[in-house]
Parts: sequence; structure tokens; C-alpha cells
Amino acid sequence: MAPVEPWKKVLVDRAFLETDHGEISCRNCHKGDETASDMADAHKELTPDPTYPDATTACAECHEDISEPAKVSLHYTLATYKPMIHARSSQNPAVLAKISAAMENHCYTCHSSCGQCHVSRPNSVDGGLVAGHKFIKKPSMTEQCTACHGSRIGNEYLGKTGLGDVHYTRKSMDCMACHGAEEIHGDGKTGHRDRYQAAGLPACKDCHPSDGGIEQHTIHGDTIQCQVCHSQPYANCFACHVGKDSKGLVYFKNLKEAETLKIGLNPYRDKDRPYKWVLLRRVPVAPETFGYYVKDAMTNFDALPTWKYTSPHNIQRRTSRNRKCDNCHGNTRLFLTEKDVERPKANSKVLVPADQIPKQIGKPGEKKKKKRKGYF
Repeated sequence: MAPVEPWKKVLVDRAFLETDHGEISCRNCHKGDETASDMADAHKELTPDPTYPDATTACAECHEDISEPAKVSLHYTLATYKPMIHARSSQNPAVLAKISAAMENHCYTCHSSCGQCHVSRPNSVDGGLVAGHKFIKKPSMTEQCTACHGSRIGNEYLGKTGLGDVHYTRKSMDCMACHGAEEIHGDGKTGHRDRYQAAGLPACKDCHPSDGGIEQHTIHGDTIQCQVCHSQPYANCFACHVGKDSKGLVYFKNLKEAETLKIGLNPYRDKDRPYKWVLLRRVPVAPETFGYYVKDAMTNFDALPTWKYTSPHNIQRRTSRNRKCDNCHGNTRLFLTEKDVERPKANSKVLVPADQIPKQIGKPGEKKKKKRKGYF
């Protein structure tokens, strides 16, 4: 994505003044001193983004029903990060404090707010007004959504890695076609275990309620996550390290990345995710992730799996797995087994024991003369 020129970042188009938001005084939202005669005085106590960290500060007068739950939504708080990192960490308060400080420098910089979805690009991707300060009801897929969610989701969905997602390549569907306002704004609830507990999440069956007479759907039912058969290989990051350079600028670097696809056991089976078989993605965190800030930070690293439930955004109707049963059955390379992980103890809930890998259906080398009914 091309960088935004500095003058474009602060341009307030005249057309904005004719909108409902344009009729509100700048100072009502951004503070500052509108009586001052020079810029320095006018910008004292200026608030560039009046919608963060509390969405209600600027928005509640007209949008209380949205801004109240939004201020505790995961886009605002990234609240699932801390408990996951702290669960792996030493419980020494001094160590936890240093980890939390490191997370402020790195993990929490990717938050987004009302303004960073509806007015500007998010700060984590250099900001900049999208349409001359006009408030855009529906965020831009490229300027907002994939500007943040780009390295994995964006690249997968748009086809910058792999063949792209059929919902985009064939139907030109943008992110909001599936991820609606209820999910993005949140429902005001907190304490989520992970992002899959957020309200309003999309499900394949929302648009594809019937199996369409496809035999594989009938056979597997809710035991297999749809993406197991319909996703392509996706990016897996293995060892993210964070720190500061010689000038004090924060950075992160990933020491290993691989495009792969791994099927494993569902660590969190519930009514919304009843599947036994799911796709797993490698968590970027490593025991040395926060080593720059504090040594031996994550002494309890094996408390959580290093492979987690995932739903890649690279759906294709036809894939190598659904062309033929034995492309999956008996294909041990597709399943996450002990030899694939560096920490088998941590991943015991998701690893597939050898005796649970589905057996091959046909005889080795056998070619089926006729496609079974319902094959893609």
C-alpha cells in the first residue's frame, strides 16, 4: 500500500463542512483553543483521535448504542492478548510488569477506534484521512481492514499468496459482507477467551445452509470444519522477537515463516464450533519473544498450545483435499503430529495421535473408475 503524503493526512475537504459531522465545531471533538491566533496555541491539548481510548467521549451524544459496547470491543482493547501471554509467563510481578510494558510498545499498537475505521486509516499503518475527514459509514476494505489485517488475512483473501478467496475472486465480496457491524462494534461483553467468542461472528452456514446433496457434507456433517476441505496453505509464523533499535525505535522480527496447512484436534469444542477436525495455525510467540525487555520471561510457556484454531481467508471450492477421499484419508503429512512441533507437551490437546488419523479408503495405487456422487 502506498504511503499517504503528509498534506493528505490532514486535509479537510470543503465538502465535509456540508455534512452532519461537518456542522459540529472542530473543538467539540478535538479540543484545542479556537480563539488562538497561532498554530502552537490553537493546538494546545489537541486530541488527534477523540474516539480513543473511550469511544463515548466524542460519539455517545448521537451514537450511544454503538459507542458504549464499542469501547470494550476487541478492536479497541485487544483484551485477549494479555491473559494468553501472562498464562505462559513467570508469575513474578516484576517480570509481568516488564512484559506488560513491552506489550504496550508492540502488541497493543494495532488497536483501532471509531475514527480509525470511519474517518482515517489506523495509526498502526501511519494514519491519514481517507476522504477529506468525511465520515464513511462502511469502512474501506483496503484502507482500513486489510491495512491492519494484511500480512495474513489480506494476502490470503486478495490472492497475494495462493489463488485468493473465491468470495473475492469470483464474487468481489468485501470484508463487511461477512464481518458485520455487530461483530466489529461488539456487544459490550468482556472476558473473551479468544476472538472466536465475539458476538456476531459469520459462519459458512449463514449463506450455505444446505449440503446441496454433496455426499461429503452428509458424511462428515459437523465433525469437520469447512476450511479443512476448502482452504489453501496459509502463512505460519514461528518465532516473533520484539525490541528497540539503537535509536529507541520499536521493532519486531519473525525468525521463521512457512506456508503450510495442518489439520488437528479442536481445542475448544462448543455449540458454535462442534468440529473434531479443524485447521491449526502456529502462534508467533516464542519463549524468547520478550527477551529484549526481560530474561526468562515465559517460564510457563507450555501452559498453552503453540498451534491454535484458525479459519484462513483463502477459500476455494475445489482443493487437493476434496478432489479425492484419499488425498486426505491416510495422508499423514496433512495432520499435526508430534514430529511437527517443538513442544509436544504444550500441544497435547491439538496433536493427532497416529491411531486417529483417518485410514486410507482405497488400496494403494488404486484409481477410481468413476467419481462418486456429489464430488466437486
